This record gives sequence, structure tokens and C-alpha cells, in this order.
Amino acid sequence: MKDYELGNSISDIFEMLPEKRIKKVMLGNREIGIVRVGDKVYGFHAFCPHRGASLISGSVNLSEEIICPLHQYRFDLKTGQCRSSDCSDLQTIPCQLTEKGLKITIP
Repeated sequence: MKDYELGNSISDIFEMLPEKRIKKVMLGNREIGIVRVGDKVYGFHAFCPHRGASLISGSVNLSEEIICPLHQYRFDLKTGQCRSSDCSDLQTIPCQLTEKGLKITIP
């Protein structure tokens, strides 16, 4: 496991991550998506497990699901569970807001 830190404070992270706007982050050689919903930040593998479409251009609904732009598959941001088909689940990446910013843990 490897930890990465972004920003220097919670306000830095809120400014960096506007509400429900998905951002691409490169951590080492890994591309992940991160999104803030209220005071929670979620991380996830940047590509849909179904056909590999980029989830960076997806959207987030009121149920805190990311929606794939290709076939509209919905994935729970907390667990990665696919909620709309028999597609494989999305890999989630642990993110934790701290007073020092955002800690992202790559398994």
C-alpha cells in the first residue's frame, strides 16, 4: 500500500474539488478519479469495468453513484458495487479528508 497526500488543508481540497465534479489524478502510474460529495471524498479506478470507458467524463447522481457515460451503468461510490446490471464492481480507492488535506491510499 502507498499513501499520497493532496492539498494542505480541507479548504484546499474543497477548492480543488468542486461539488460532484470528477477529477482525474495520476498517482504513480495509476489513473484514478476522485469526486467530492458534500464533505466526503471518493476515489475510484478511472475506467469502467464493463468496456473500459473513462469514468472521468461520467456524472454523479443524488444517490452518490457514478454513472458511466458509455452505457449508463451506475456504481456506488462507497463500495464500487454495480447497481444497474450484472457488470463487475468498480474498484474504489480509500480517501480520507484530514486537517492536512486529502490522504489517498493505493492498495
